[in-house]
This record gives sequence, C-alpha cells and structure tokens, in this order.
Amino acid sequence: MTPAENPSRGARDAFVVVDWGTSSFRGWLISADGTALAESRGSEGMLHCAGGAGFAPVLGDHLARLGAPERAPVLICGMAGARQGWVEAPYIKTPTRLDALHEGAIRVDAPRDIRILPGIAQGEADRPDVMRGEETQLLGVTESDFTGLVCIPGTHSKWIRIEDGRVVEFSTYMTGELFSVIAQHSILAHAVEPTGPTPADSPAFRAGLGAALKAPTALTASLFRLRAAQLLGFEQRADGAARLSGLLIGTELADAIGRHGSPRSVRLIGAGALGRLYEMALAARGLDVTTIDAEQASRRGLAKAAIRIWGAT
Repeated sequence: MTPAENPSRGARDAFVVVDWGTSSFRGWLISADGTALAESRGSEGMLHCAGGAGFAPVLGDHLARLGAPERAPVLICGMAGARQGWVEAPYIKTPTRLDALHEGAIRVDAPRDIRILPGIAQGEADRPDVMRGEETQLLGVTESDFTGLVCIPGTHSKWIRIEDGRVVEFSTYMTGELFSVIAQHSILAHAVEPTGPTPADSPAFRAGLGAALKAPTALTASLFRLRAAQLLGFEQRADGAARLSGLLIGTELADAIGRHGSPRSVRLIGAGALGRLYEMALAARGLDVTTIDAEQASRRGLAKAAIRIWGAT
C-alpha cells in the first residue's frame, strides 16, 4: 500500500474505486476532485474470492489498508461484476455512451454504498462480443465528444470504434492467449524458447510482423514455416518467440484495421513490453499512436464514473 502524504485531506468527501480482475485487485482512495490519495493492490482476484475467500472480506481488508473513511462509497469495475463474480452487473448493449456507464451500476447488498459498473456487449448474432473492465479504461482516456479507434492489447486484445463518445463497434482478438497455447502446446513448442519479453526493435519480430501484414490470411502456413526455417538452418530458435509475436500481432492488426476502417491515428491503452510492441507495430502500419498507461486509464475512468454518481463538492 502506498499512502498519500496526507490521507486525511479531503477524507470527508472521499470515495474508493477498485479495478477487480480475474487474478488481481487494485484499489484507490480518491478525493472528491479525482485526486488519488492512497492505493492498495494484491493478487485476490475474482478466482481467489469466488474460490472461497469471499469478496466482502477481501474488500474490507483493502479498505483498511487504504485508510478509507467508514462511510466512503466504493465503485468497482471488472470481473467482480461477472456472472461468477460478487454480483452480476449485466452488460449494456452497443451503441452506448461511455459517460453514461455509471447509470448501469449495480448496488451490492452491504452496509456501505458499493456499486459495480457494467460491461458492454455487442449483441449481434453475426459478430457477438463482450468486454468487462475495458469500458472503464475507455472512459478514462476519451472525451465526451471523442471519435476514433482505440486499441487495448492483452491476453484478449480489444479494438473499439467510438463515435462522438459512443462505443458503436468493437472486436476481441485472442492474440495473447493464442501465443501461450501455440508456444506451449503445439509443434512450435520446439521452436520457441521461454525467454523474457520481446524487444520492439527485434529483427525477428519485425520480420514476422511484415509477413503477417503482407499476407494475413496465410497465418497457419506462416506458423509452420517458423518451425521449418529453424530445421533448415535459416533461423535460430532464440528468435522463435519474437517471430511468433510478430505473426500474431500483425494478423490482428491487419484484420482490425480492415474491419474498423483505415484511421490516421489510434489511441493505445497499454503498458510495458507488450505496449511497446503494439506501438511499433502500429507505427509500422503508418499510424500515429497516442499511448496511455492502462492502469492510469482504469483509475481515471473509475474516478470519472464515481464523480458522476456521488458528485464533486
């Protein structure tokens, strides 16, 4: 827990916001004007709580660490609102305004005022899709009249088209999960070394990216060539992970940009090595990229929604 220099400042009007993921908890004590006063984080995600620990006790522990006032309300986003979470916060359907997310918040039966933000669903039979948690990040990085394309890399990457502050369409790509499955449970397990993060300036990553952008429909053939190139001595196993990353991210970019139009710029909600790979990939595609830290996006979005619910004084 990182305390603020003076946690009592503005405590009378403070509220708590929580990004509760599948395997993580991140909470902040926020003043009425949106300033972060303290933070608390841990590994007690939805799976931990649903597995027997319970959501209320975990939240209570973090509230104590934050030094939250007894009557401070709490706003939560993420998997705590999933069907298997604390209380299900039903999806709201596209098109929907981001600045109206707070209107779909669900109350938790508790002595304290605790609410969980909804996710967003694309309820169309030919392109069904859902998000939970990312909608709050979007609120944190866009203005009420924003129009453009946003990319959120991750295990399940999201591409979201927003028009005048409304989410009108989005797509999810299982890029991160596919990397793990292919690298560990396919023939390419012999071609990919379990190394650290791929650097964005890796020649192998750039080669894989270029191949995928040039021929995105050839992904399965390109994947086998990765193995064949090593067997025939054209490439080294040490470059396998980087090339695999390039192939998968390049295929994602090609489809997403083709599906959602050809924008001149993209807002990227990312962090760390993965964020840098996407920055490079988008730039290679000729796009201007504005990057916003993912955790800051969540905190800002939660604070925006909380202020709309409880008001600033």
